[in-house]
Amino acid sequence: DLQSPLSEATSRVTMPPASEETTAMDVEATTTAVTPEAAADPLREALEAADQVAALTPDAAADAYMSIVTAEERDDDAGVKVKEEALYQLTRILVKQRQFESVMGLLQNANVFFERIAKAKTAKIVRTVIEIVSAAEGALEVQISLCRQVVAWCTEQKRSFLRQRIQSKLAALLFKAGEYQPAMALVEKLLKELKKLDDKQLLVETHLIEARIQHALRNLPKAKAALTTARTAGNAIYVVPVMQGELDNMSGTLHCEEGDYPTSFSYFLESFESFANINGPGQTGDPKAAVCLKHMMLCKVLANQADEVPGIFSKWGHKYPGEDLEAMAAIAKAAKSRSLEEFDAATSKYQALLTSDVLVSHHLMILYDNMLESNLLKIIQPFSCVELDRISQLINLPIEKVEKKLSQMILDKKFKGTLDQGRGQLIIFEDEADDKSYEHGIQVVTNMGNVVESLFKRAEKLQG
Repeated sequence: DLQSPLSEATSRVTMPPASEETTAMDVEATTTAVTPEAAADPLREALEAADQVAALTPDAAADAYMSIVTAEERDDDAGVKVKEEALYQLTRILVKQRQFESVMGLLQNANVFFERIAKAKTAKIVRTVIEIVSAAEGALEVQISLCRQVVAWCTEQKRSFLRQRIQSKLAALLFKAGEYQPAMALVEKLLKELKKLDDKQLLVETHLIEARIQHALRNLPKAKAALTTARTAGNAIYVVPVMQGELDNMSGTLHCEEGDYPTSFSYFLESFESFANINGPGQTGDPKAAVCLKHMMLCKVLANQADEVPGIFSKWGHKYPGEDLEAMAAIAKAAKSRSLEEFDAATSKYQALLTSDVLVSHHLMILYDNMLESNLLKIIQPFSCVELDRISQLINLPIEKVEKKLSQMILDKKFKGTLDQGRGQLIIFEDEADDKSYEHGIQVVTNMGNVVESLFKRAEKLQG
């Protein structure tokens, strides 16, 4: 009668087997199933109860999650994992209720928990909390404020490893907010520390941010130098597919700025495949794949290959539906038909989407100039002489703008012709084979002059 539950369980396990097929492994598994170590974890049960409450009343679950995080009696691996999950769930509740200021208070309240676990684990938890906040829409300023508070907290707690990573995240957020100068100052300060520590992984990330900032500031030589440094640092370590996609995307951006659209398209395609296959074949890829797809379509339009855009859109567009791709498809359609009216309509309809992308916004004027040149060439194609007023009526633009653009195209040798401003006419010349007679004649005269000078020098030597 006084036998303990453990003895009873052991006696039951050591009884003769019911059949000869029962193995020693089955006996051992049965013993493990009834030991106190495998008994229900009260902390895990508290987390499950808090999850059930959160599904009905999130406000009531907040205190339950916080009590789990601050529980002092459990510091083992299982307890730390439960507390980590509770911290994430509480952060999601605060973000969903848009109580962003409470997130920093949550981290401060969990400071006792952070002091009892490894610093690397603390860094992972804090970075995950910031990523949860980053997923909220329209909270960019809150994310910047949170990162700055976390940096101050890390400085106070002397957590350099975590501080450097949060500063890198802060620089990326400042770039996203358009605060390029503060972001650049932070990156330069951070790079000085990282070069001393030789942290290759963070060096790759930080140099990539530097390249993006320099590109936004239109300093392309420094952007290329920063990207080259990032790739050099990445050659010494394993670069995860997401980071490799980011590097390829930046390479494509810089080649696009230089006008090398075929090479740029190739880099964007590599980046797209990295992001699209991040979760495996047949799975939904990273949302950044849609941005790469948009840039691929942009390269085709800029390379005067707008007729290939529908094929790209039909092949991959159904996987990433959205107005971004629709905007580029509309631009490509206008470029294919060389219609300025369709181009203006597309840019007006999708203005916010087109101007929010740094690369696309930088090339809107180039796209418009290409469209204007194509349209003017289409109009003057059947004429040998046409009045400027007629061209202005056909293209529906002021005559001053038409005249200025035509003179620029003539100087750029886009076509052969001249402007008769007295009569207000454009005279177009037919393309003729270049006559090399004049160049050859000049070359013969030059060679004869050299021969005569050589003979005079020889004659002077003989007379001497």
